[in-house]
Amino acid sequence: MKASILNFSEKIFKKLKTVWENNTTNKIVSKSLVFIFIISTIISYLDRSNLVSLGSWDEYFSNPFFAIEISFTLLLILELLSLIFVLPKSVSQSVGKQLELLSLIFIRAAFKEFSHISDFSWTHMTPSVVNMIFYAFGALIIFVILGFTYKLQLHTPISNLEDDNKEFIQAKKLLTLFILGAFIIIGIYDIKGLVNTGKYLNSFHSFYTILIFSDIIIVLIALRYTLNYYKIFRYSAFVVATIFIRIALSIKPFYDVIMGIIAAVFVLLLTIAYNYFLKDLPKKRLKD
Repeated sequence: MKASILNFSEKIFKKLKTVWENNTTNKIVSKSLVFIFIISTIISYLDRSNLVSLGSWDEYFSNPFFAIEISFTLLLILELLSLIFVLPKSVSQSVGKQLELLSLIFIRAAFKEFSHISDFSWTHMTPSVVNMIFYAFGALIIFVILGFTYKLQLHTPISNLEDDNKEFIQAKKLLTLFILGAFIIIGIYDIKGLVNTGKYLNSFHSFYTILIFSDIIIVLIALRYTLNYYKIFRYSAFVVATIFIRIALSIKPFYDVIMGIIAAVFVLLLTIAYNYFLKDLPKKRLKD
């Protein structure tokens, strides 16, 4: 019964992943983002020129840079979807993808700060410029740390038995389908809130909370296949990194960037330590 469920969920996962990573899908997504950006820019111009009235949306589209925020928000949502399909591959790759998303969120925040500038005199734009610099360099630091982390990562199988490794990956794919369902539900609630209030909640923090629980489930599943201290510690430490990222999404400016950098440094040091203590293992880049 368990095997049939895992095999069935794996087939569904593969079909969804194939559709998402298809070149045709990528082209449609790219063209759609370009189209939405152009349309948003045109609407913003018409609104600022008083050629159209958008009611409660006027305060947003009256800003000439609101189109950038829309495009980056959609890009982040698509990156979240990509993250979901990375989860079964490797826990380390999953956390890396989460940090990638955090860096993009900081870049988006830098653009948002730029949109607050209406008077380009230094006195008026100083606070926004300082925030832009902080977010931009915070994203850059995470980008650099991730680059080193990816070069150092070594993936070892959860077990020496091929059947156990396959079953572990299948279990993660089943979990991924539940996370995909949660992603859709959160999206529906965000759209509902957008229609009712005119404000998009962009519940990235809610999704990261779900990731924390899913990571814990993966740790518990891993105990079924190994009791190796280093592997269990590594899985558990990645959960802590996800918690750091979740905290970074919840606290006020400056502190959020610092917490994000701490999360990236934590993952880098964990990778270095894990590689050192397992340096005698065959260094094969296998899926964990």
